[in-house]
Amino acid sequence: MVGDSDAAALAVGYVSDATRADKKKYPTYAAGQRCGTCILFEGKASDAVGQCALFPAKRVAGPGWCSAWVKKAA
Repeated sequence: MVGDSDAAALAVGYVSDATRADKKKYPTYAAGQRCGTCILFEGKASDAVGQCALFPAKRVAGPGWCSAWVKKAA
């Protein structure tokens, strides 16, 4: 799992709980955005954890968030 304090996670503002996203540093964050609904997340939106293209050797939390978030097509 990617930890919130991992260097790569810090570089993109990753947090394992999207509600803790730094809204001042990342004003593009909006409520409802989370890893599970991101195009980079490999899994279902409801998955608790999954692979992310940004962190190929680790998994991320489904309810997490980072500044690379892009809405997954339905």
